[in-house]
Amino acid sequence: VHVRALPGGSGGESSPPAAPAYYDTSCFKRGDLLEVPRTLFIHFGIYLGENRVAHLMPDILPAVTGDRRQIQQVVTNKRLILGVITRTASIRVDTVEDFAYGGSILVNHMDRLFEDQVLGSEEAARRAEKLVGATAYSLLWNNCEHFVTYCRYGAPVSFQTDKFCETVKMIIRDQRSVLASVLVGLASIVCLGLAPSTTLPTIFIPFFLWMAG
Repeated sequence: VHVRALPGGSGGESSPPAAPAYYDTSCFKRGDLLEVPRTLFIHFGIYLGENRVAHLMPDILPAVTGDRRQIQQVVTNKRLILGVITRTASIRVDTVEDFAYGGSILVNHMDRLFEDQVLGSEEAARRAEKLVGATAYSLLWNNCEHFVTYCRYGAPVSFQTDKFCETVKMIIRDQRSVLASVLVGLASIVCLGLAPSTTLPTIFIPFFLWMAG
């Protein structure tokens, strides 16, 4: 199910500025898993009902203050980046609008990957509510996807992390191929001397391997 932001008012030269966008939450059920695709990643949350979403966000503020009023404000990019660096986060409850931040919402899109592992909706929501508060953050081991898959499917899993690790491994393998080609080429030059048959492959093979990677 795709849910998009709906305009809060109609435009017009003499009309006041449009109200903030809102989401039609009538199709959401308590315990639903919500996804918001971003440019480089997907953000996840568990719908708790009454326009509330529990989601894990990197955030430095819970580590430096106990002021709940400050912490509850929308997480800025600065807070988020510092949270990633210091590996601190919070599982917080926000409105659907603040959670989605203008993006399209997918509902229970991951259920197809887990088949019979989907827990009851109330169980998923209760798990999310129980975990609300400060927590450690890890891009690889404890991110927003780990949180929601634990709540809805009973096991913390992150497909984004798996994909990221595979990409890193591929880059490392490619870099090793380039390095190996350079070393073989240099060895052939040392053994056979400078000649087009040895020098040109030494230059061009690593170059094309690097371009392909």
